[in-house]
Amino acid sequence: MSDHINFYFDIISPYAYIAYKKILKEKNIKFNYKPIFLGGLHNLAGIDAPAFNKYKMKNMKNDCDLVAKKNNIDFNWNSNFPINSLSIMRGYLAVDEVKKEEYLNSFFEAYWKDNQDLSNAKILLSLLNNLKIESDIFLKSIKEEKVKEKLKKLTSEAFNKEVFGAPTFIVNNKIFWGQDRLDYAIEELRNT
Repeated sequence: MSDHINFYFDIISPYAYIAYKKILKEKNIKFNYKPIFLGGLHNLAGIDAPAFNKYKMKNMKNDCDLVAKKNNIDFNWNSNFPINSLSIMRGYLAVDEVKKEEYLNSFFEAYWKDNQDLSNAKILLSLLNNLKIESDIFLKSIKEEKVKEKLKKLTSEAFNKEVFGAPTFIVNNKIFWGQDRLDYAIEELRNT
């Protein structure tokens, strides 16, 4: 039986941001962070992202505002949504282990709290500078084949486990999809 919860996420997902903020409040539970490229996962699963359906998009904006408010999470719908998150997710894999948490928090908040356009090179460089991450090394590392392959592998592994969206939690080989299923994943973990 499991002693942790696997958390599949992509910065681009507003629900992954909300789930991440909820996770930070859970001090006695171990989470394994599993970065994926959501666009690639959707392609593998043959799913059209809600961002490209005006009805789903409108509901998603309203829903995120409602859930964030109920959970006291600072949230602002990003006016640049959606962007291609590939470089950011590769970056999470490329940064030093000691910087991962700070990197994730900084990029999630920049996008879903501060309404920054993470596809803008100047904003990206500014965030890296604030994190004291060498931008030249970062930009080189996200183009390295080993980093590219690692993200592809994690995304493929997620798909093979039948993950189709973010956030998804897996405990004891059981899938819990969506930020509103975090409590169910925690309950599953505690009952093992």
